[in-house]
Amino acid sequence: MDGVTGIDRIAEAFAGARASGRRAALMPYLMGGYPDLDTSTRIGLAYARAGADLVELGVPFSDPLADGPVIHAAATRALGAGASLAGVLEVARALSREVPVVLMCYANPIFVRGLERFADLLAGHGVSGLIVPDLPLEEADDARAACAARGLAFVPLVAPTTPDERLERIGAGASGFLYTVSLTGTTGERAQVDGGLEAIVARAAAHTQVPVAVGFGISTPEQARAAAAAGAAGVIVGSRLVRAAGEASDPVEEVGRLVAGFAAALSEPPLG
Repeated sequence: MDGVTGIDRIAEAFAGARASGRRAALMPYLMGGYPDLDTSTRIGLAYARAGADLVELGVPFSDPLADGPVIHAAATRALGAGASLAGVLEVARALSREVPVVLMCYANPIFVRGLERFADLLAGHGVSGLIVPDLPLEEADDARAACAARGLAFVPLVAPTTPDERLERIGAGASGFLYTVSLTGTTGERAQVDGGLEAIVARAAAHTQVPVAVGFGISTPEQARAAAAAGAAGVIVGSRLVRAAGEASDPVEEVGRLVAGFAAALSEPPLG
């Protein structure tokens, strides 16, 4: 894949999902190092083989302010089992051979190492993009530039409450895709998708040139289909899969089954 950038790989993943008839790209979240590094690698490979178009790979952190109890607990357990950035990047290297990997990392581990060094590490391990949920717009220019210099996507987040002027600035600086939070609050499973999701997606799409991916609260195939029907180009599923990884007697088999179910739902005819 010489000459193919991370941004290219993400674009190809969205295009490939459309070409295959899928209504939105499937983007499961994986907590790196949970329940341990080897198992998380095998879970990620199961994602890819069950139909994932991209994988969002989380770096465990002690204060994950955007995450709800399931992912927070997984991060705590991963850290307790000895997970480190170096180990998670090896997970990324293994997964990137089969599917684009977008790393989700809080700001502290990045700035401790320095932006340039951190971006070099991502590029050297085959990572395609970076999400930093606690890095505000006003402080993101250097991180965006470091990613761009290496062909990495810099993926910002927007919320239903993001004002239009701010949304325009965030959307203009997005690469890869725009991570659109479906609700106010942290990650976690919800009983239903917000009834206003179509308006949320349309508003985000009007302010960016990259695909809009929806995350937070999507935990069933039916909710994934609803997000696609609302116009999302990508659907991110997290807490449901992380919970399965912690509860199942055979987590690799179980998450593979779940991801296959999400993939099938996104390939079905439109709702209604």
